[in-house]
Amino acid sequence: MSRLGKKPIPVPEKVKVALQGPVVSVSGPLGQLTRTLPAGLTARAENNTLLLDRRDDSRVQRSLHGTFRKLLSNMLEGASTGFSKELRIGGVGFRATLTGNNLQMTLGYSHPVDYVVPAGIKVTVDPKQTTLVIQGADKEKVGQVAAEIRRFRRPGVYWANNEPVGIRYANEHVRRKAGKAAAGAAGAAGGAKK
Repeated sequence: MSRLGKKPIPVPEKVKVALQGPVVSVSGPLGQLTRTLPAGLTARAENNTLLLDRRDDSRVQRSLHGTFRKLLSNMLEGASTGFSKELRIGGVGFRATLTGNNLQMTLGYSHPVDYVVPAGIKVTVDPKQTTLVIQGADKEKVGQVAAEIRRFRRPGVYWANNEPVGIRYANEHVRRKAGKAAAGAAGAAGGAKK
């Protein structure tokens, strides 16, 4: 059996789990989440824990067992405490403002970039307008929104200043590159020695 799949999932306080056949519904202080289990997997509630069982030991069932156990665990955690991702905006004049559910960003283009924040996601912008915090109960949706916002201006690797230009995750390390001038100088010096 999958070591992760057979591990019981503790149900936090203030979180209710409803099982209706293959549909697992979780409701808590931060919202309600629903997921349908694939054929062969069944969920059962026991002593304030949620257990996931599989039909047989086929390769498909084994591969889905641990994955869906983690997805159900994320649902319970999201409904009780939630998930968040932090993005940093770097660059001269680069900033973001939030009005209602419309995020407007100035990212060095000839026009401002607008992004409509989907339902179930909360975005907060710091007073300096250079840090975005994305919060929500659904871990997949939080990650997807963060990736979509980052895609508007990925961090540059050739910029000379210390702060990478563009949108990056708070814990992301941006690898710097030397650029053509530095590479050309090293190549010319190397060729002169021969």
